Amino acid sequence: MKRLAILLLVTPLMVPAAAAAAGGSSAGTADTAIDTPAQAPEELAVEYYNRGLKLRDKAWELEEKAEGSDKAEALLKKADKQWKKAANAFEEAIANNPLLHQAHSSLGYAYRKLGRYEDSLGAYDRALELAPGYVEAIEYRAEAYLGLDRLEAAKDAYLELFRLDREQAETLMTAMREWIETRREDAGSVTSEAVEAFSQWVEERSEIASQVSMLTQSQGRSW
Repeated sequence: MKRLAILLLVTPLMVPAAAAAAGGSSAGTADTAIDTPAQAPEELAVEYYNRGLKLRDKAWELEEKAEGSDKAEALLKKADKQWKKAANAFEEAIANNPLLHQAHSSLGYAYRKLGRYEDSLGAYDRALELAPGYVEAIEYRAEAYLGLDRLEAAKDAYLELFRLDREQAETLMTAMREWIETRREDAGSVTSEAVEAFSQWVEERSEIASQVSMLTQSQGRSW
């Protein structure tokens, strides 16, 4: 699936000291360790989180370069390494501040890019426990559901997003269409009947979304 154009924080987060967890780790790995003077755990969490975002961006750039390139395999391998480093950085952020919901969500994204769907769901679930209305995590988690062919869970996520954030709902709708096209070429463990039934549901929901959008625009007109 294409990467999502979701704007995440790229400048240091301001995290209240009260949100920090005691005894946070700051050791890091060889690739993500931050060499700084002694800092509070919540400050280290922010630094590791932003380090993870930079690694995520590098991975995205490599994936984009791989599209249509005769060096796609090599570029994707490099991207995979960046995703692993990003996951390590987000893990360190969480170790220093387990209440940083953005880090849990971003960790879920990195896990999903690495094919670790179950781990991804766990990270998204934790992000949403900390911030129930965090729509980016709802959408990301739904894409993980698609990766696991959990179609009913993906449908429920879409309905929730449609209520909370129409833009995020449309992003998920795009991912659903991509899943359908992929499964039409290779159904995997899903039956062709299930793929077509899901396709019909997607088209029905798309029509409803279009009608609601037209009605909303009509009501907002000044006569």
